[in-house]
Amino acid sequence: MKDICIAFGGVHAVDHVSVDLHPGEVVGLLGHNGAGKSTLIKVLSGAYKADSGDILIDGKKVTITSPRDARAQNIETIYQTLALADNLDAASNLFLGRELTNAFGFVDDDAMEAETRKIMGRLNPNFKKFNAPVKALSGGQRQSVAIARAVYFNARILIMDEPTAALGPHETQMVSELIQELKAQGLGIFLISHDIHDVFKLCDRVAVMKNGQLVGTAKTTDVTDDDVLGMIILGKCPAGAIPGPGALNDDTFSG
Repeated sequence: MKDICIAFGGVHAVDHVSVDLHPGEVVGLLGHNGAGKSTLIKVLSGAYKADSGDILIDGKKVTITSPRDARAQNIETIYQTLALADNLDAASNLFLGRELTNAFGFVDDDAMEAETRKIMGRLNPNFKKFNAPVKALSGGQRQSVAIARAVYFNARILIMDEPTAALGPHETQMVSELIQELKAQGLGIFLISHDIHDVFKLCDRVAVMKNGQLVGTAKTTDVTDDDVLGMIILGKCPAGAIPGPGALNDDTFSG
């Protein structure tokens, strides 16, 4: 995403922000509420249209003005709410709106369940509740259904919004393992999170936003928790990070 700008009623929600993502990499997007990270990612997912700036995939400029455009570019989004139909089982959720049909044009439940078992066997072999409505599943199991849906439809870029929010330690570990599996398969993942421990555990790089601008980016191996907190709270870019337009320099803190 290159030089992305979007304003609402004169307020610059995203102000000349550039971030990149590589295959098999997880980039954590951090910042306070209102920092602009969700707005930036909604431009990539097609929920918002940028006022200016470019999105390039494999070096080629693409146009994304709707979620359909994003899916056509193999970009899938897993929102915090997961957008699952509580009364339907895993297979019905996996194929919701994209149901498999037989030769007579009827929904093929057996084929959908077989495909669901196949993808879940790859992502989460412990998943067994194929016939239960998803409202009966645990948070981690629900998350794995949402992830399986994205992966089944050939996502190359996955946007995950607070994937471990409200999950217990065991469930969080399950989601962590899913993310590691997706990385191994070559997916690029943007992960929006407020949990710094999560970010250091799951992400290869962090990108921090403040007041609609990019403070900076850094490899998680090159910075500490305190460094990242300083980026989020103060907008100060540490030595191990690449500063963005929103970074304050050391002169700001002298005297």
